[in-house]
Amino acid sequence: MVRHPGEDGALIWPADGPINHIMTADTRDRILLTAMELFWEKGYGSTSVSDILSRSQVHSGSLYHFFPGKQDVLVGVLEWYRDGIWENLLNPVWQGVEDPVERIFALLSGYRNHLVVTDCTYGCPIGSLALELHEPDPRVRELLAANFTNWSTAIRDCLEAAGDRFGDIDTAALGEYVLTVMEGAVMQARTYRDLGYFDRNIAMLRQHFELLEATQQRSRRGSPAQS
Repeated sequence: MVRHPGEDGALIWPADGPINHIMTADTRDRILLTAMELFWEKGYGSTSVSDILSRSQVHSGSLYHFFPGKQDVLVGVLEWYRDGIWENLLNPVWQGVEDPVERIFALLSGYRNHLVVTDCTYGCPIGSLALELHEPDPRVRELLAANFTNWSTAIRDCLEAAGDRFGDIDTAALGEYVLTVMEGAVMQARTYRDLGYFDRNIAMLRQHFELLEATQQRSRRGSPAQS
């Protein structure tokens, strides 16, 4: 199910439910919200235009007015994710979290919340689509990449805001590594239907961060780092 940010950082539908929320959106947004929900539930390949029309209660003429075909709907969905990363993902989970490193783990905790409320069936929407679409259209591939870049750049910015806590590291590469850990942890938790796979991966990431910080502290004191 496509979910929207709640006060606790988890992505949830409003109290009146997903269908009522979709029905109150304008036509184009209703189509996109419905498509996001269906792509999450069934995958892109198994979702038909008829599925989108049936659930959104939009006439075919209205859909084709905005989107000539299903792939155009996919492009719209990916643009929605790309353009809404702050409003729909980062701002809710970072509310009240000032420490830049803890912001990283607050974001990861948000993904854990999704797994909890869906009994480990939740998958990162962008990661799931990237895995499903083996040879995507160039525009689709560019948008998938842009979404990944936005996510890892947000992590990079947190690392840079941490100043010299980690020493002279490649913050862009570490941001990409955090993305890789998140996607892999979510995928394993989904596959095994076991939250422990996610928790162990994130715990190891936390340990890696702590080791980087400890190494930098020893360096500042002028003592050699111990192996």
